[in-house]
Amino acid sequence: MPIAHIIGLGKSGIAAARLLKREGWEVTLSDRSSSPNLLEQQQQLISEGIKVELGQSLEPVESIELIVVSPGVPWDSPALVRARELGIETIGEMALAWRYLKSPWVGITGTNGKTTTTALIAAIFKEAGLYAPACGNIGYAACELALAEKQPDWVIAEISSYQIESSPFVAPRIGVLTTLTPDHLSRHKTLENYYNIKAHLLKKSELQVINGDDPYLRQQGLDIWPDACWTSVKGEKELLGDSLRDSYASRTFGAYIENGWVIAQSEKILPAESLRMVGEHNLQNLLMAVAAANLAGIDKSAIARAIAKFPGVSHRLEHICTWEGIDFINDSKATNYDAAQVGLASVSAPAILIAGGDAKEGDDRAWIDTIKAKAAAVLLIGDAASLFSDRLEQANYKAWETVGTMERAIPRAAELAQKNHAKVVLLSPACASFDQYQNFEQRGDHFRQLCLESLV
Repeated sequence: MPIAHIIGLGKSGIAAARLLKREGWEVTLSDRSSSPNLLEQQQQLISEGIKVELGQSLEPVESIELIVVSPGVPWDSPALVRARELGIETIGEMALAWRYLKSPWVGITGTNGKTTTTALIAAIFKEAGLYAPACGNIGYAACELALAEKQPDWVIAEISSYQIESSPFVAPRIGVLTTLTPDHLSRHKTLENYYNIKAHLLKKSELQVINGDDPYLRQQGLDIWPDACWTSVKGEKELLGDSLRDSYASRTFGAYIENGWVIAQSEKILPAESLRMVGEHNLQNLLMAVAAANLAGIDKSAIARAIAKFPGVSHRLEHICTWEGIDFINDSKATNYDAAQVGLASVSAPAILIAGGDAKEGDDRAWIDTIKAKAAAVLLIGDAASLFSDRLEQANYKAWETVGTMERAIPRAAELAQKNHAKVVLLSPACASFDQYQNFEQRGDHFRQLCLESLV
């Protein structure tokens, strides 16, 4: 019986362990943590014949034939480097799923916009009558789909740079690249390295959809991506590759917005106003989703119906409630400066901003400029509070307060909103969540819970 070791007792690690167990492997699953929640999961997995080691790190030995890593495990960690030196095959959970899922994939990657674009694509495919669940960073773990009795018609996978790094042979039918700005540089070191990882997924894809309004991606241009389907919210005249024609008819290959219509391959698909999400960035997400669906052969009527019904994405400019005429909006997925800047720019001014958490590297200047233009006050939470207060002071922005926790932030935000006649209270942290929460979803859920308990 071949031996496999899974690192990480999260959703993806558990799904990978169960998949390998089903396929006849002897499986050990390890996690450095030993929290009470993991202890419960340990007992369940042991009952399924899966060995679980908590509070321990991997010690590579030659008897192990396969190591599967969860996305958060650094690819260059000493244990994984040693494993590869020993000739042990080392892959990510996404790569394991790829081996067992025979369906065509749409793979969505990029810095920001991945989740919304993925959710839109999944909604369109579902409206077209296809079984095409979202997986990866949202929805199911990819290995959960491989475990299911019914294989999907399509796999709609949101794939992070970490997952691409550990899954180099995943080759989607359609690859989508949403945006490219500095993120995860503590792991990837340089923007060029980060881009090359993202670009790898697109190079492995049969068809590519790329955001032509993103400055970095546009700079790569037709020299790098001559056959891509480019998108632009700025009309056909701004569309990269608008002279490229498909082999069947003389018509524009890309997708764009013109006179209020979403147009793909020169065909009107739906009015842009059908999407009920605010912000120009969401129109770009819409274009990429429509372009991917169009390349997959989805009928335009199904695309239009799906977009008209689409409710939005949890934790991404998610409207929670309206209290005393003030909208409370959850943008917890804004885990970097660029995403937070887009979120704040998308809401009505004046706004009360709640920001902070586990700070990331990046250029915060555009974010601070937007704060100065739109935020009546900023409430700071988490470990980044001191850093952010210093940066705001340096920018001569004085209307900030350190409140520390979400419990203090909500009532103070409501008070300040009334005082400043603000229209919006926005949680858009510009930070990871790991200082106070397990993930951005838990942070957003806490914001939602506190708003609904104390305001409604």
